[in-house]
Amino acid sequence: MLDFVRNNRRLMLLLLLVLVFPSFVFFGVESYSRFMDSSHDAAKVEGRAISVQEVDNVVRDQSERARQILGASYDPRQFEGPEARKAVLDQLILQRVMANQVSREHLTVSDAKLYEEINSLPAIAQLPRKADGKVDDKAYLQLLQSQGMTPEQFDARMRFELATQQLGASIAATAFVPKSLLDRLIAVRDQQRDVQMLLFKPASYTAKVQPDAAALKAYYDSHKAEFSVPEQAKVEYLVLSGEALAAAQTVTPEELKSYYESNIARFRTDEQRRASHILIVAPKDAPAAERQAAKDKVTKLLEELRKHPETFADVAKKQSQDPGSADKGGDLGFMGHGALVKPFEDAMYALKDGQISDVVETDYGFHIIKLTGIKPSETKPLDAVRPELEAELRKQFADKKFAEQADAFGNTVYEQADSLKTAADKFKLTVQTADNVTRQPNPALGAQNPLNNEKVLKALFSDDAIKNKRNTEAVQVAPNTLVAARIVEYRPATVRKFEEVEAKVREGYIAQQAAEQAHKEGEARLEALKKADSAAGFGAVQTVSRAKAEGVPPKAVEAVMRADTTKLPAVVGVDLGGEGYAIYRISKVSQPTQANPAQRQAEAQQLSQLAGQTDLQAFYESLKARSKVKLLTPVGSSQAQGAE
Repeated sequence: MLDFVRNNRRLMLLLLLVLVFPSFVFFGVESYSRFMDSSHDAAKVEGRAISVQEVDNVVRDQSERARQILGASYDPRQFEGPEARKAVLDQLILQRVMANQVSREHLTVSDAKLYEEINSLPAIAQLPRKADGKVDDKAYLQLLQSQGMTPEQFDARMRFELATQQLGASIAATAFVPKSLLDRLIAVRDQQRDVQMLLFKPASYTAKVQPDAAALKAYYDSHKAEFSVPEQAKVEYLVLSGEALAAAQTVTPEELKSYYESNIARFRTDEQRRASHILIVAPKDAPAAERQAAKDKVTKLLEELRKHPETFADVAKKQSQDPGSADKGGDLGFMGHGALVKPFEDAMYALKDGQISDVVETDYGFHIIKLTGIKPSETKPLDAVRPELEAELRKQFADKKFAEQADAFGNTVYEQADSLKTAADKFKLTVQTADNVTRQPNPALGAQNPLNNEKVLKALFSDDAIKNKRNTEAVQVAPNTLVAARIVEYRPATVRKFEEVEAKVREGYIAQQAAEQAHKEGEARLEALKKADSAAGFGAVQTVSRAKAEGVPPKAVEAVMRADTTKLPAVVGVDLGGEGYAIYRISKVSQPTQANPAQRQAEAQQLSQLAGQTDLQAFYESLKARSKVKLLTPVGSSQAQGAE
């Protein structure tokens, strides 16, 4: 197949790699050719720029891919805000840094390696095969052409990815963990300690707490945040959505027919033929006598088949020297034009269904071909693909209409800032309402509600929007989706009166005091045990380790495993918050039997990999530090700001 790649370079596609080839740690959002583009605005790496638009495009692409994959579970908020944009910019900077290093080191890969990696792609492995075991050229071309990208991008990306992998692997491969350190780490991880627990529960002390009015009032005054009602607003909002526009678009029969005819190649299947063959191998460069002997043999087989054509499959199983088809009676399956060598294909297409050919000579040897089936060329009718094409056209129309309306929508809600009605009438939208909206997302509104969007909430609760009840700007919350909102009624944050929450105040005060008493008594018992050991009151013995501690809180495990056990029994106290105060009595420390060699080797390998990843990350950071990276614009704003 490498010959095919070499001979059809103009048909290789970058997106094939994006779809089926596992991206490496820091790559997958930008083609190699774009690493080297000159642009402006966001940052520069050794004089080469990364534009703000470039960052926007990557964020948008990632968001759209997530939306397609996650469907109803998609949350656009994970792609919003300065943190998401900064992460993308950091990613692009690192790509540039790595690209420059790969170039400086003159790293590349051989054609053989490229061939191996192409063959390993799942999408390629699933394609149909020709008689010689190679990928069917036509199916391969269709897969690539369906993505609509260039071979130069694919070739550069593939080689760059592999070269980058070499660079990273060369760093990671040098990492190792000394045997002494490995032994110590495993010993620390696997060490076991036998413990017993004595728990002082707050519930045991609640009856002893008798609060007076002054204590409750003091607790209320110092915990007012717990009894506050956050600011809330009743809100109106409009959504200009490409998805809604698509649903509202109409497609005329004439438009549908024209679109179908311009895309008819997508729905056409060429004629395919099914054949069986018998091959007597005689390579083109074999001695003449050997080729003549092969021809004589196949000629005799043909004479017998003329007399008994029904025996073709049996003869193929016994006599054919094609290992790929002999055991199937010579069956090669259905094939289209271009799938086989020309002499074979010409002979096959000259046959009628069920007919047997004369002897056919190819570079592989001599064949007898039997045509066993014909699938005529077929084009799916318009009615069969109507829903698919209508959806595509509606989306195209909607995208165009959204692009036309987006600026006008933003201008209208800005210019008519005291109401959303003008924009609603102009763009045929429905003014929607929601109550109890707060500065923080409200799960009750639903994850997809635009009023849970961070940017919308920030605009909605700005001073101007609150005081003057003006429309927010049109905020993009997803690709082809704009939202404008306004506060109709604002309710500032308040603290509920003491009389309204007295029961909760009492409950909180008692819980606090009971926990303090449990903690105090626990600490006193701990000090007594340090002076005179006693197992009285402790629970059953339990063996815990860092790797296994069922039922023991993580905080307690940490305290137990850190405790000084030079003298046993040892005791350690742990404040478990609302659960109370626990004392753990450690009576035994043991080391389990050493793992078998295979397990130990696996653990050593894992630790080496972790060390390698650490070294690799340090290498990446050192490259960034040595590179001339200059931030020109904070990705969360449009204000230029030079910064090294």
